[in-house]
Amino acid sequence: MLKIFKMAVRNTHRYARRSLLIVSLIAVGVVFVQVYMAATNSYKNLIISQITDSMLGHIQVHRKGYLVSVENVPLNMNLTAEQMTRAEAILKANPQVESYSTRIKLGGIISNFSETTNIRLAAINPAEEFKTVPLLPSRVIEGTSQLKPGEVLVPELLARGMKLKTSATVVLVATNKDGSVNGKQFTVGGIIETAPGPGGRDGYILLSDATELLRMDPPEISEIAIRLKDFSKLEPAFASLTKAFAQEKTNDGKPVFEIHPWQKLSPFASIATMIDMMTLLVKIMLVAIVLIGIMNVMIMSVYERTREIGTIAAIGTQPGTILAMFMSEGLCLGLAGVIAGNIISVAVIYGVRLLHITFSFGMREGFVLTPSVNPGDFSIISAIVLTVAVFGSLQPAWKASRLEPVKALKSI
Repeated sequence: MLKIFKMAVRNTHRYARRSLLIVSLIAVGVVFVQVYMAATNSYKNLIISQITDSMLGHIQVHRKGYLVSVENVPLNMNLTAEQMTRAEAILKANPQVESYSTRIKLGGIISNFSETTNIRLAAINPAEEFKTVPLLPSRVIEGTSQLKPGEVLVPELLARGMKLKTSATVVLVATNKDGSVNGKQFTVGGIIETAPGPGGRDGYILLSDATELLRMDPPEISEIAIRLKDFSKLEPAFASLTKAFAQEKTNDGKPVFEIHPWQKLSPFASIATMIDMMTLLVKIMLVAIVLIGIMNVMIMSVYERTREIGTIAAIGTQPGTILAMFMSEGLCLGLAGVIAGNIISVAVIYGVRLLHITFSFGMREGFVLTPSVNPGDFSIISAIVLTVAVFGSLQPAWKASRLEPVKALKSI
């Protein structure tokens, strides 16, 4: 086999110009795909991190049926103290859970005594919340994220519209689940950046302030946000938690909880899916480029070397050996293209990192594109190219191995 491979290398050198052309074509295709995948993965991962680590968490747990009416912020769909005890027991028993945060979601009215408007609020325990969504404090653009009793973090758009500044006094009015209305005076502790997606326009208050405002005793929790130790293991962790929560039933046998990964909670999940589909399309284009290029070169090689093939067949070379020789030539061309393409791809990726290309997402700017070399992606693309290179040479190689020596020797 080694002799056949040496012959294949020698034959590619004999037609250096044609070999260089196809190797360059494969290398360009590999570079395009590798750099594209590195850039899109960097973009996607950065935005997913912003969404999960500053608002949603990796997974959320609600009472069954809550998410359908989440826009109405239904207080009658909150988790009771008993249900929370059961939920916390499941989370503490799961080794994949790093932290979790309990929240009360409510809608209300905010007034600065001259203007009044609607507001959505998330009542939190800061210590829990900042462990679960560690980028939340970075969204505070004025004031401090360290909420104190009687303070509220106001969304940026609302603060701008009402001309609110830190330390300003406001009144929050909310209706509890029994229909009674209550108000409480707050101080603007900070202004928080508006971000796209659910929760991106929420203001924040303390859990204790929310229970007082809603006259809720004992507290009833709207949702539990969960952070995993390893985000790359989201699917198995979600499956494990789903199985555990599914075992909790009401007295009439209905599920108590519903659990959702971040993809079900954010509209960006559809964009992430589109990025994955575009990446698949680019891979298919690369396969087509390699397949057409290799087949073209090998067909021309068989055509130009018909008498040579007849000669080696006439002296007793087996059809299988001729087949292996031509397929080895395709493999050599693919291997050379992959090696050159991967080397250039690494250089381009690190070049892009040095350029510090920035982009915006929603209202936030200054995200830096930081593509990285992913050995897994490089291995997959390399394997695809080499496989296609071998199969692309299969038909011409099969044709060469089936040539009759007499007819081949008569060929011009």
